[in-house]
Amino acid sequence: MGIRRVARECAVQMLYQRDIGKHDCRYILNSFWEMNEHSPQVREFATRLFEGSVARLKEIDELIQSHAENWRLSRMAAVDRNILRLAVYELLSEEKTPSTVVINEALEVARKFSTHESAQFVNGILDSIRKHLSSKKAED
Repeated sequence: MGIRRVARECAVQMLYQRDIGKHDCRYILNSFWEMNEHSPQVREFATRLFEGSVARLKEIDELIQSHAENWRLSRMAAVDRNILRLAVYELLSEEKTPSTVVINEALEVARKFSTHESAQFVNGILDSIRKHLSSKKAED
């Protein structure tokens, strides 16, 4: 498994921990890296994804909510919610990574940490957001 996939999985785990445990970012980062040994490249990318997602959480959640027909964010499975948050952060902020790669990575993480149905759910929301962001970018 590649460095970036491992980093995404770590970032999702940290986002989940923050979502469920309501701890601050410093505590989560310190405790996560204390218990999980990874290369400096994994740590750097995962930390950037985690901190960036948290910093833009309000914007990310609003975007997810606006594309999640008949679903409230609070009613989504916590794992799925945090996979979506990470992927939306990447779609918004990691412009070097193609949107198809971001979505495919999110689906792989969903298959690993959630269910097959969750991967379909995540795919539908992320594809809608991708189209929205593409049309918005074309307007600019």
